[in-house]
Amino acid sequence: MINIDNLNNLLKVDKKNCRATVEAGIKLHKLHIVLRENGLAVSNLGSISDQTVAGVMATATHGTGANFGCLSTMIVDLTLITANGDKLFCSDKENKEVFEAARCSLGALGIITSMTLQVEPDFKLEAVQKPYKFSDILNDWDAVIHSSEHTRIWWYPHTDDCVVWKANRTTKELSRSGPSNLMEWGWGFHAYQAMLNIARFNTSLIPYLTKLMFRTLHSQPIRVVDASDKVFNFDCLFPQYVNEWAIDWKDAPDALRKLNKFITESNLKVHFPVEIRFVDEDDVWLSPAYGRKTCYIGVIMYRPYGKPVPYKKYWKGYENIMREFNGRPHWAKV
Repeated sequence: MINIDNLNNLLKVDKKNCRATVEAGIKLHKLHIVLRENGLAVSNLGSISDQTVAGVMATATHGTGANFGCLSTMIVDLTLITANGDKLFCSDKENKEVFEAARCSLGALGIITSMTLQVEPDFKLEAVQKPYKFSDILNDWDAVIHSSEHTRIWWYPHTDDCVVWKANRTTKELSRSGPSNLMEWGWGFHAYQAMLNIARFNTSLIPYLTKLMFRTLHSQPIRVVDASDKVFNFDCLFPQYVNEWAIDWKDAPDALRKLNKFITESNLKVHFPVEIRFVDEDDVWLSPAYGRKTCYIGVIMYRPYGKPVPYKKYWKGYENIMREFNGRPHWAKV
């Protein structure tokens, strides 16, 4: 194993064309800082920024947005060290086939040491999160997908409740409305983790806990205006098992209805949320969004205080449903 954490510098900025060349070991949270210092920002992000640029590109990591591809689509060129020590500069004009393979390669082609990314002028996002009935969302699917630049859905299993998060670029002043920090951290983190731990010994409590958390934290609108990375990213709480697959977004309502039926008929007690995100089709060879407009469906089982919880039956049923719809697993969550 080779650690490239020390390859973490900004090498070059082309402000006119909104491009930045960075060493591949730079962490996303540092990338946001150095880009903002130059008036730039990444166009889309996932939920966290703890990964290296090389890591998110090697796995075609994604955010959400009907007109935004996975992060690998941002690569303009890259430098690769092969197994025999050769140094290759790759782009759509030079070593093109290697470039196409290396944009999502799982590290199989060698060590990527640097890459140039297509970014955009620094921007703020306004995110509005509102509660809806999940059945209504499934029945109005295409309109929901295109209702904002970046749309994300959290469904609460054992209920017909969900929240829809919509974010758009804005020039508004920074602001926030919603639950207090005390409610989010005292109740939404510490109390919730304690209750999940109790539910390990009596899983029949989980549906009631889900309804309680929705009612107390997520049943009212939340609005945030902030720097783009701070809005894209959010706290993923405590340790967890996760699984995420990609299917054609037109098939997602049927897949989600099947998942709901499977959970109910199997008498499973599962944690919220089921996270639903949207990614534009791309031409990255190993990308789960290759050649089709994609819906990522992610399931989760929290591990309160790092303790184990049952998840394998849930995972097996979920994966079987994803395979029915020609699903492709997220490389970083396999």
